Amino acid sequence: MNEDIFNASLRGFLKKVGITSQREIEKAVRDAIEAGKLKGNEKLPAEMTLTLGGTELKLVIDGEIELA
Repeated sequence: MNEDIFNASLRGFLKKVGITSQREIEKAVRDAIEAGKLKGNEKLPAEMTLTLGGTELKLVIDGEIELA
């Protein structure tokens, strides 16, 4: 395995995950507020599952996103 290639690829993937996830969460929250489903002062439970093909990795990360 080439560590430099692996690390660069991994960083690129994580950057994509972070940017895409943030955009989608922001859109979902704005849409829910506009639809009256959220007031804008909630704390929302969040969960993300990470899997990696060819391995047994399945990691669930949970947390909370505060709106106010």
